[in-house]
Amino acid sequence: MTDNPADPAGVTPKVAWLLAATFVVAVAGLIYELIAATISSYLLGDSIRQFSFVIGVFLSAMGLGAWASRFVHDALGGFVRAQMALGVIGGASAPILFFAYALYGAVSLPLYTILIAIGVLSGMEIPLITRVMQQVGAVRFRFENVLTADYIGALAASLAFPLLIIPNLSLMAASLAFGVLNLLVAGLSLYVFRDHLARALWVPWGAFLLAAIIGLAASERLVSAVDARLFEDEVILSEQTAYQAITVTRFDDRIRLFLDHSIQFDTLDEHRYHEALVHPAMGLAPRVANVLILGGGDGMAAREVLRHAGVETITLVDLDPRVTELFSTNPMLRALNDEALNDPRVTIINADAWGYVADNDTVFDVIIADLPDPKSIALSKLYSIEFYAMLADRLSAQGLFVTQAGSPTFARDAFWMVDATLSATRNPTAPARTLATLAYHTYVPSFGNWGFVIAGSVLPAEGRAPTLPEGLRYLTTDLWVASQVFGRDSGWVETEVNSIQGHPLVPLYHAGWDFWFR
Repeated sequence: MTDNPADPAGVTPKVAWLLAATFVVAVAGLIYELIAATISSYLLGDSIRQFSFVIGVFLSAMGLGAWASRFVHDALGGFVRAQMALGVIGGASAPILFFAYALYGAVSLPLYTILIAIGVLSGMEIPLITRVMQQVGAVRFRFENVLTADYIGALAASLAFPLLIIPNLSLMAASLAFGVLNLLVAGLSLYVFRDHLARALWVPWGAFLLAAIIGLAASERLVSAVDARLFEDEVILSEQTAYQAITVTRFDDRIRLFLDHSIQFDTLDEHRYHEALVHPAMGLAPRVANVLILGGGDGMAAREVLRHAGVETITLVDLDPRVTELFSTNPMLRALNDEALNDPRVTIINADAWGYVADNDTVFDVIIADLPDPKSIALSKLYSIEFYAMLADRLSAQGLFVTQAGSPTFARDAFWMVDATLSATRNPTAPARTLATLAYHTYVPSFGNWGFVIAGSVLPAEGRAPTLPEGLRYLTTDLWVASQVFGRDSGWVETEVNSIQGHPLVPLYHAGWDFWFR
């Protein structure tokens, strides 16, 4: 099998196709890896751990595949069959993983089985392509040309995944789309090398391609079928943004929001959480003219802040513009926050909370952190002493900061680490001292026993009750007093401080929740 070597550079049509195929299959292979890592972080949590495990297993499997390629005697036929197998296994990876989790509540076994299979097949590609290029008579063959095409493909995939694929395709559609791509590479290879490959390969290739295309066309239905299994109620909105998966469910008048499959609120009890988060700090602060809300893109915290007569401006900083768009434009969702995001006093900024605080020197009377739990390093930094020091500089002299701090029952050590970290944060009005803190908790049926921490340069006199606005559905003065009392199994424990140098909060958080629910 020798091509015409007349081209002095050795770039004949067959060689050009093999280099192009190297680029395409490198893109597809890395996309499968990123899809697997993203799904595992969505479903299993702790994105750092999941991405690390997935990358390590995938690279090891690639090494195994490279070693195993020596046993493939027909390099060209082996390459085409590997592409067909990748198209089937890689394309079906996301549907299999989501359905496994929806049906059985477990995903680890299918995840790593599929990941190893994809890694082995991907690892075979470069050795097989290299042998095929030598067989077709590529003069001046240089192995680095193949590696260059492979590495450029990896770069293209790493850029395309967050910028193009995730914002525009569901993970299920993405895996099926790249399955089709692998099968097209196999088909074009069958055509380019039609004189050297058995015609019988066209039959399974055509069947696999047809199945992949049908699956891709039905991907939205597949997503709906998985959502119907994952969520108890009717799914009325399901979107994948560049930052997270957004799901809204409804049962009669009951609405629930899920981000990355984790519940954010249930309209049956969200008032308990948001009243407890907002009103103690707002009712204790001597001035509430300028308020900063970090997170809270659903507008519920802003709704509660607007109950206070002295509020002049609210700056709401939320990372995902799609969340704030939905809760400011969708009629059903706007009604849940009483049109808070459309109030002229509210300014919405879609940015990372750390970046906004670091780059902005505005002073606020109250800062409210309605942020996701510190389940990853990216989130842990928003519960670090470094971040709290920046927030302290943004508080007015008697201003107050409040953060949701997780469950003192399910993650007791993590909760008290948040309090310890704030207690160790320097006091900008008295450099020799640190911030004063006040921890409290309440019961939210959707979450269980949930805790919060208020901090400031100076806290109001002990025993002073917050001034509560009228019309609250849950919080009372008596309940506020009771909320500061912790049981023996949820009360204060000594912990270290959370810092971006080590992020000890993340393993404590997962250890607590794993103890109760794994």
